[in-house]
Amino acid sequence: MKKLIVARNIHKQLGDVKILKNIDLEINAGEIIAIVGPSGAGKTSLLQILGTLSSPDKAPDLSLEINDTDILNLTENELSDFRNQELGFIFQFHELLPEFNALENIMIPAFIKGTSIKDAEKRATSLIDQFGLSGRSSHKPAELSGGEQQRVAVARALMNNPSIIFADEPSGNLDSETADQLHQLFFDLRHQYGHTFVIVTHNKELAEKADRKIELIDGKIVR
Repeated sequence: MKKLIVARNIHKQLGDVKILKNIDLEINAGEIIAIVGPSGAGKTSLLQILGTLSSPDKAPDLSLEINDTDILNLTENELSDFRNQELGFIFQFHELLPEFNALENIMIPAFIKGTSIKDAEKRATSLIDQFGLSGRSSHKPAELSGGEQQRVAVARALMNNPSIIFADEPSGNLDSETADQLHQLFFDLRHQYGHTFVIVTHNKELAEKADRKIELIDGKIVR
């Protein structure tokens, strides 16, 4: 099975606090991975480094490869392009732009990539339909329910058909029924399209359902 992420000797320190210590991990294509652990364990910091939103500290034998690309040797522009084309992100509070409607929010990654408006709209409309939002495409985020906003955020993450989707507490702001529906959506997408998900979560049901759990305590992987 293809290894999509290979990380070696990842460290992160802020001031005197060592947030991540000697992290080694591999993630295979098509896996759904849950990163778990108590608050302050370093889960979000690890997700941000794996998602190229943050850089690890220099260390001997440090390496980070994502989809056969040496992330640490990319320029800022190369990294930005790689992130936009290869990675998708879902956050707890949606991070939708309030002045844009659902369809426009979904299309944003395609505009950054330079996709034509016609092609972007076709892809976004397909995602809207797939996620059961066809009657809501012209609604702005404030006019959508929490579950609908999060489905728009998932569709936006999938817009450029990324290799990996990173999610930071994606159901943390949803009621239990809506959270279950969102979690099932992740597994349906993996089943249909082979998407890989790396998810930071406190949700025990999602963590148990995942293919693997990576547990962090005090910045170290304990299992």
